[in-house]
Amino acid sequence: MKPKVNHLPGVVSLVALCSLSLSLNAHADGLAINKIYHPYVQPLERELEFRWLHYDASNSNRNQIYRLGYGQSFSEYWFFEAYIIGGKKANDFQADAYELEAKVQLTEQGEYASDWGALFELEKETDQDIWEAKATLLIESQWNKTVLATNLGLSLEAGRDIRSEIETSLAMQLRYRYARVFEPALELYLAQDTFGLGPMMMGDQKFGIRKKLHWELGVIAGLSDETPDVTLKALAEFEF
Repeated sequence: MKPKVNHLPGVVSLVALCSLSLSLNAHADGLAINKIYHPYVQPLERELEFRWLHYDASNSNRNQIYRLGYGQSFSEYWFFEAYIIGGKKANDFQADAYELEAKVQLTEQGEYASDWGALFELEKETDQDIWEAKATLLIESQWNKTVLATNLGLSLEAGRDIRSEIETSLAMQLRYRYARVFEPALELYLAQDTFGLGPMMMGDQKFGIRKKLHWELGVIAGLSDETPDVTLKALAEFEF
């Protein structure tokens, strides 16, 4: 069992930050449908991750986004991951950006009514001087077999090739733990240029000690004019 540590001052600060962000006038563009993060870190964890999005490209010549990442924990509370982000435009694939992530588990699982964590991301586009920094508060609550994960985000875009912009975001996942290999879920995404809702399914397949494949498949329907009508999303994480 992990020794108990008091991360509540950090939790309070992050809650205040995200609450303040809701009052800001956000102007950043872009699709905010992504991965739903959970606040947990496993010691000695390593993973390879692949993400894929496919969406209606009526407002752009891009219709797919890929992420390939490698991550590992460096303590019982910190997990770091690096990504290459690529896009497909017409029939061409190119690397568009690089991203670094750091996740910290703020409370012990089951210690409070909800479990808390935080995620920090830094992304740099390859062909333009555009940077994006993001902080996300991760909250997870469980009632018997029903699990609610909430991600509250605040991001800043800056650089010589873009006007500095601030955006807030909300992502939620309501999941039913039917079985380890199959869990149905419903996901909601809300941001300045995104309003989407749709069903997901996911599961875990073990391959021996400390080896596991986690997969997710889903369809997100756009509920605003700025959001693609349909976004297909898939994720595969191999932990070892």
